[in-house]
Amino acid sequence: MKKIIVTGALGQIGSELVEKLRNTYGVDNILATDIRKIESDQGPFEVLDVTDGKRMHEMAHDFGADTMIHMAALLSATAEKNPVFAWNLNMGGLMNALEVARELNLQFFTPSSIGAFGPSTPKDNTPQDTLQRPTTMYGVNKVAGELLCDYYYTRFGLDTRGVRFPGLISYATPPGGGTTDYAVDIYYKAIEEGRYTSYIAEGTYMDMMYMPDALQAIVDLMEADSSKLIHRNAFNISAMSFEPSQIAAEIKKHMPTFDMSYEVDPVRQAIADSWPNAIDSTAAVNEWGFKAQYNLEKMTIDMLEKLQLRLEKKIII
Repeated sequence: MKKIIVTGALGQIGSELVEKLRNTYGVDNILATDIRKIESDQGPFEVLDVTDGKRMHEMAHDFGADTMIHMAALLSATAEKNPVFAWNLNMGGLMNALEVARELNLQFFTPSSIGAFGPSTPKDNTPQDTLQRPTTMYGVNKVAGELLCDYYYTRFGLDTRGVRFPGLISYATPPGGGTTDYAVDIYYKAIEEGRYTSYIAEGTYMDMMYMPDALQAIVDLMEADSSKLIHRNAFNISAMSFEPSQIAAEIKKHMPTFDMSYEVDPVRQAIADSWPNAIDSTAAVNEWGFKAQYNLEKMTIDMLEKLQLRLEKKIII
């Protein structure tokens, strides 16, 4: 990767990914794009609606990109509120991005998700290759996206790559409409209010990962030797699996008065129940050396420390 265009650059992952890429490859070598306009002097930025394939092609061509990282998408719970819009954005945007990558011969990355699995998928130690029959529009989009990226690799030889992200936890970006976002919101509420009401039921295990590990996984996969990649577009990756009371207990080690209750959201709970408890990341480990650095304990320490500083600064400003 030398010159990279990123779609969805203001999203949950994109905002932090752009910063990491600029620190790694140089500020002027990363073109950040999003449908929203921002006043920024951090580096190249353009407004882009990913459903506009012509404009996407023009931007990538004029920038001289050799890589596209396509992050623009509607997340799980938000997608359920407007499934038609979710399909048009998620799949239309992906098709446009793949076509631009094919036409300009770009290396290509787009993420999948544990949402690509469904209630009939094995729950524990979920295999890399297994039954995928999701019951959400987001999940349908992700399965279709995995297949579409595989198609572009086998049909056109396009260097497509991707991972199935678990829930991602970050102090830099607030919750963004995902089912796993309770694991982000709980830290915010712990610091701001000293309590949290979980919309996910006790005992509901889901795979999670701290954002620094997720960002490093993208870079590592994109830099990996192509000849060693067997699965390419949908690598299972995970750092930890926990349920709400476990993350609450970890927070209480540092904030003894923290309290958590439950008020389950039926929509998001149904989504969570359709996903695995814990997935098997062996293929990613063997094919490109995936390794997470953060577990629940280490992540909680860092989250509370960094988020406390961030929220204090926000209040002062």
